[in-house]
Amino acid sequence: MSATTAPTWDPGQYLRHAEHRARPFAELLARVPALPGEPARVADLGCGPGNVTVQLAERWPGAWITGYDNSAEMLGRTVEYAGATVGGGRLDFAHADLTDWVPAETYDLIVSNAALQWVPGHLDALSGWVDAVASGGTFAFQVPNNIDAPLHSLMRELAASARWKGRLDGVLRRADSVHPPLLYLDRLARLGCAVDVWETTYMQLLQGEDPVLDWSKGTGLRPALTALADDPEARDAFVEEYRDLLRRAYPTAPYGTVLPFRRLFVVARKG
Repeated sequence: MSATTAPTWDPGQYLRHAEHRARPFAELLARVPALPGEPARVADLGCGPGNVTVQLAERWPGAWITGYDNSAEMLGRTVEYAGATVGGGRLDFAHADLTDWVPAETYDLIVSNAALQWVPGHLDALSGWVDAVASGGTFAFQVPNNIDAPLHSLMRELAASARWKGRLDGVLRRADSVHPPLLYLDRLARLGCAVDVWETTYMQLLQGEDPVLDWSKGTGLRPALTALADDPEARDAFVEEYRDLLRRAYPTAPYGTVLPFRRLFVVARKG
C-alpha cells in the first residue's frame, strides 16, 4: 500500500470521538434490509478497533461476523469484542488489506464504515465484492465526502507549501479518494443491484481545546503524522501550523466548536 493509505493508527486517539464516528454506521445499518442467510454471514471491511462492528452483532445477534482491517494497532483493540454473541452467533476479527482483498466465501452482507476512502481503486473492486454477496444480500458502505472542506483543504495546502512539500508530497489523501454519489449509484446499478444513495451533513459539536485538530489526529492527519514520525520537531511544527489554520477556519463558540462533516451512504441490495 502507498503512504497515502498506510498510516500508523492510534486507536486511543481514534476513539476519543467514538460517538460521532459510530453514529453514521448506525444510520447506515438502519437502511439495510433483512439478510437472506440463516445464520447470516457478514464481513465488516475496515473494522478499526471493533467498537462499531459490535453494532452488527446487536442488529443480527445470530450472525457470523468477521471484521477485517490492515492495522495491527486497531486489531489489537478488537480482542475485547471477539467471541460468541448472545444470539448464538460469533464475532471474529482478521487481518486483511482492502487494496487486494478477495472474498473467500459468500456473504449475506458486506459492509464498510469510513474505510474505502483509504483504498485507491476501490471503485474497481466493487464488482468482485458484489459477486461475493448472496442473492438477496446487501453491500453497504459510508465514507466521508468532505475532502473539499477546510479540515482537508488546509492540510493539503500546508503540505504542499515550500517548507513541507519535500517531506509530505503525495502523502495525504487525494482529492479524488471518494467519488461522486452518482458514480457509485451507476456502477452498482449496472451490477444488478437496487441502490439507495444519500448524503448527510452532521453539525458535529466538539468540545475541548483545539477539538478539530484532535479529531483530525485520529483520521485525516495520520499520514502526515506517520511520515514525520522520525522527526518529532518537524512533526510538532507541522501540527502547530495546521492548528493555527484550523482555529481560524473553525472558531470556538461558548457552547463548543462546530465541525460540519458530510458523509456519503450507499446501500446496494443484490437481486
